[in-house]
Amino acid sequence: MRWPAARPAGLGFAAISYVAIDYLRYVSPTWHSRLQPVLWFLLALVAIVRIPFYKHWNAEFRAAIPFVASMVFMLSALLFEALSVRFVTAVLGLDWHRNAPPLPDTGQWLLLALNEKLPQAVVDILRAHIIGLHHFLMLFMMLAFSVLFDSVKAPGFGLGARYMFTMAIGRLLRAITFVSTILPSARPWCARSRFSVPEYPHHWAQKYYVPYASNDNAISQLIKQDLAYVDIGEPIVDYRPDWGKMSFLINFLRPTTVEGSTWYSLLKKAGGGCNDLIYSGHMLVAVLTAMAWTEAYGGFSSALVWLLVIHSAQREIRERHHYSVDCVVAIYVGILLWKMTGFIWSKQADRKLTKLEKIQSRLIQAAKDSDIDEVRELLKDIGLTNEDSKNQTATAKEQRAWLFPCLTMFFALVVVTLSFVWTSDG
Repeated sequence: MRWPAARPAGLGFAAISYVAIDYLRYVSPTWHSRLQPVLWFLLALVAIVRIPFYKHWNAEFRAAIPFVASMVFMLSALLFEALSVRFVTAVLGLDWHRNAPPLPDTGQWLLLALNEKLPQAVVDILRAHIIGLHHFLMLFMMLAFSVLFDSVKAPGFGLGARYMFTMAIGRLLRAITFVSTILPSARPWCARSRFSVPEYPHHWAQKYYVPYASNDNAISQLIKQDLAYVDIGEPIVDYRPDWGKMSFLINFLRPTTVEGSTWYSLLKKAGGGCNDLIYSGHMLVAVLTAMAWTEAYGGFSSALVWLLVIHSAQREIRERHHYSVDCVVAIYVGILLWKMTGFIWSKQADRKLTKLEKIQSRLIQAAKDSDIDEVRELLKDIGLTNEDSKNQTATAKEQRAWLFPCLTMFFALVVVTLSFVWTSDG
């Protein structure tokens, strides 16, 4: 019986070290400011030093185009999501946000009940800010970079392409979901403190929502007639800045005079939104990171990542960033989406290796019998020709092509740095 090779523990140790050192910002800010730059420098250094010994640049080159395409797709999905976040926040106006009570959340009630039953030390651990959005992004970065050490199956760009493509699909589904029905925030004060939108509803909503919002007789008649029958007169018109060709966005973003003169500057303030944006975008990132870690690396560290996902979910509910349903839906949607995108990158063996395993016994017997013709026929059946061996011997030449490896590493380090900057607040 052949046992699988022992998995290097370096990646799991690096992940635990990163999370632990980053948590020092709450325990000892002085040590955090000293150790975190050192850890970042060491991680970048070991990755750069490993470049000359990496043997799969040819596979990375083939995966570069799908990676870039997935990144463009994800950025487009994030733009659509940002537009949708602003729309569901602004369409009914701030007056609705102030008056709409939060939905009942049994998950939060359960956590409050556990606070009274569990030891205080356990409750403190559940409340602790151990893991955030930027941690999960960094854990995936570590996972993708570990191809340099053969800890994860190459190409790393393939793994990154699958991660971003799955993320983009998840973000699009999320935006379509929360924009379909507007639900009140778990934090009623959020919109008033973060957004500057008109007090009154959009003129689209003034006719179809406002007259029927609190009058149960009107709602009953509306259901029976399936027509809007209340005459509200002339609707209130919003402020309309000159955005040129992008002026069509005014109807969705509802800008005010104090929010800047461009649609882009307004979208940058969208943040995570204030409505119940079912399902949770933070949890989607966490689950996709855990799924990628489990499939690509596995082992004890993947169980730890899942524990961090559960901790993050209960803290999202505990702090009322999301309702329980948002976290539950994000978990199973993330798992299902990851399972559906295995065609982009998968740890499963290639078809040639699968065929080789099937004929392994015949190949060994032919070698024992010194039957060269049979060996050649078997290898021919699985497609291992002389051309493949020539491609393998070309590895040394590919390693001398420094341009692509250097550009790849520079690009990756820039992405990591931007991830730190843009998501440092979670």
